[in-house]
Amino acid sequence: MQIDTNTIVSVTEANQNFSRVTRIAEKNGQAVIFKNNRPKYMVIDLENSPILDLTDDEKIDIVAARILKRFKPAFEELAK
Repeated sequence: MQIDTNTIVSVTEANQNFSRVTRIAEKNGQAVIFKNNRPKYMVIDLENSPILDLTDDEKIDIVAARILKRFKPAFEELAK
């Protein structure tokens, strides 16, 4: 995932100034909140986010990949 540096906010700043986070999300479609110098949370402008402009098939593929990754050991055991 590529993150625009203009959308990064620390978790401390987000706690102290959430309205700034929402302004960033409105302007850029999203704001990424970092915790311990790593991306941890994302605030998405539901009206302007390119992330949500996926077809139903693309959304299903993403969810299926997450489920397979999360439960891979169980699926491997069942396949035996």
